[in-house]
Amino acid sequence: MSAIGPAAILIVVAALFFLILFLYFIPLGLWITALSSGVHVRIFSDLVGMRLRKVPPDVIIRSKITALKAGIPVDLPKLEAHYLAGGNVPRVVNALISGAKANIDLDFNRAAAIDLAGRDVLEAVKLSVTPKVIETQQVPAVAKNGIQVRVVARVTVRANIERLVGGAGEATILARVGEGIVTTIGTSESHKDVLEHPDRISKVVLDKGLDAGTAFEILSIDIADVFIGDNIGAKLQSDQAEAELKIARARAEERRAAAVATEQEMKARVQEMRAKLVEAEAQIPMAIAEAFRSGHLGVLDYYNLQNIQADTNMRKSIAEGGTPDSGTTPAAGATQSTS
Repeated sequence: MSAIGPAAILIVVAALFFLILFLYFIPLGLWITALSSGVHVRIFSDLVGMRLRKVPPDVIIRSKITALKAGIPVDLPKLEAHYLAGGNVPRVVNALISGAKANIDLDFNRAAAIDLAGRDVLEAVKLSVTPKVIETQQVPAVAKNGIQVRVVARVTVRANIERLVGGAGEATILARVGEGIVTTIGTSESHKDVLEHPDRISKVVLDKGLDAGTAFEILSIDIADVFIGDNIGAKLQSDQAEAELKIARARAEERRAAAVATEQEMKARVQEMRAKLVEAEAQIPMAIAEAFRSGHLGVLDYYNLQNIQADTNMRKSIAEGGTPDSGTTPAAGATQSTS
């Protein structure tokens, strides 16, 4: 056998390359499957066009076949447009099939909008057929007698397809149910009323239409558990009394501080007056000496002044229960002069 030349090898490689490229742009197996399933697919405008638009033909064609076999008319351009918009084409098709089997009015445009809104449209359809139970956490509330009551509720909801786009989710449902429970318990006269008639909470909360503006329809609200908590009213009264006691103590301390400040001020004034008195008494001998020099005071007048002062000191000492101070007796000759 003669050796294969380089030109022949190049031709074979080029042929294989073009064959792979041809089969990539024109998936013959998928085209045959579509024709055998009754789906009319054009090779160049549909299959090759999808490859050029970077749309996987396998996803679009198989979704079209699934919808056709389920009796749901869906055009290929709509499926392709939904994929290019970032949607999940197989999930939308499966949701349409599930909705048709459950007699739910759901068309492709609404299903595509729900899918593009970030919600699981297939799960929403299943939730419309089979309701879901949402359990709240313990919702604390206080009755009028001050006793705390904690309630756990189970909310049965069903998806509302018409309000699924733009509607609030489960968190809003739970928040509204909790608010209704708190309001209902708060209007009860006693916690015993809640224990005797827990169904009253369900009826009052359910009548408020809490599912308005949400993506769900509330079917029922059932009270699962009821727990008795602390005596919140007594605790609040105790805290208020303690706060008032602290306020009274603070005011008393304020008054005591004011009294101490006033006392200190009075003592300072007395000390100041005593200092002035001592200062004035220190000037008396100087005044007497000046009176002697100027002739306004005589010796006899001086002895009379000494006698009066000694008599005053003696009276004061007797009144205090002591003995007269020997240093305060009248000077010799003072009594003679006065007599």
